[in-house]
Amino acid sequence: MPEFKALHIITGLGVGGAEQQLRLLLRHLPVDCDVVTLTNPGTVADGLTADGVRVVHLGMTGNRDLSALPRLVRLIRSGGYDLVHTHLYRACVYGRTAARLAGVRAVVATEHSLGETQLEGRALSAGVRALYLASERLGRTTVAVSGPVADRLRRWGVPEPRIEVVPNGIDVARFRFDPVTRERTRRRLGLPEGAYVVGGIGRLTAGKRFDVLIGALAHLPGDCWLLLVGGGPEENVLRRAAQRAGVTDRVLFTGERPYEPDGTPVSDLPALTSAMDVLASPSPEEAFGLALVEGLAAGLPVLYASCPAIEDLPPRSAEARRVRGGADAFAHALAQTRALAEARSSCPPSRTVSVAARHYCITRSAAQLMDVYAAAVSCSSPSPSPLGVTV
Repeated sequence: MPEFKALHIITGLGVGGAEQQLRLLLRHLPVDCDVVTLTNPGTVADGLTADGVRVVHLGMTGNRDLSALPRLVRLIRSGGYDLVHTHLYRACVYGRTAARLAGVRAVVATEHSLGETQLEGRALSAGVRALYLASERLGRTTVAVSGPVADRLRRWGVPEPRIEVVPNGIDVARFRFDPVTRERTRRRLGLPEGAYVVGGIGRLTAGKRFDVLIGALAHLPGDCWLLLVGGGPEENVLRRAAQRAGVTDRVLFTGERPYEPDGTPVSDLPALTSAMDVLASPSPEEAFGLALVEGLAAGLPVLYASCPAIEDLPPRSAEARRVRGGADAFAHALAQTRALAEARSSCPPSRTVSVAARHYCITRSAAQLMDVYAAAVSCSSPSPSPLGVTV
């Protein structure tokens, strides 16, 4: 297809799955792309800048900061963009509207975080749904990151022809297991030799239910540890939960992974997954389950409550097990997983990349998205604006 220029609009660029997925995707898209963040030009913005991507902070002060809309319209017009791609709820509402006012009709949005009862970790309401659907009509295509998200969009009333499924992708080679890195990282973290490490990766929010893993740890032997990778508003709540459960000395919090000036994480996520023995996710609502796919790429066994990325695959294509229930159920599943690993243990430890992880290679996702872009740009001939204004 002919060359064109694209603008990605996202609500914020702090550490999060959608934000980091955008950075990885831009490394593999053969398109000239800029990025606008409505709020919070955080550590992912630093990483994008290190990658050579132009990042603009719009300075939006809140959900109802309507003064951001004309600023965004001017920015889109001045940039001469052929396509606008929005990410996350607020950016979709404002970005789609601004793109149409600026005269761009090739408008694509990715729905990263739509659950059955939550959107981006917040409870859904009739107002949120109505505004979402109203702004969705201003776009050309809505990309769902998994089959279940596409199903939810259909039930909401988004027309079938407007929905495309493009799964999230990962850099498979980056997560390849390295036994030397494993030992070095475990020593740096202060883990005792022979410790069995349960990992949890994600924002520390109530919806992720990491308290379930803390409760499970209390039922496991004293050589079991919990490594929680990520930051968020529930960190102090989880620390208190660990104290009440009597496992404070066996729970490690890494916080958000900061970046060096060149965009390289100070403590690389693949190094932390190498230090783990199993990855667990008790979150009951996931739109995709990116961290779990990354765990599979590191050769980890995975336990999960919800993971569309795994559930979309044929049975037994990944070393993963769904766990239904709370702390007791996860404790039982973790004990079984450990026993199975010890029964077939090798020394030094070795792990192979799961077939499931290869299925979600970022190059495949980028190629699928380029097909969506090509269709959107080719269909962007002038038409009356649905906003009822001249554009």
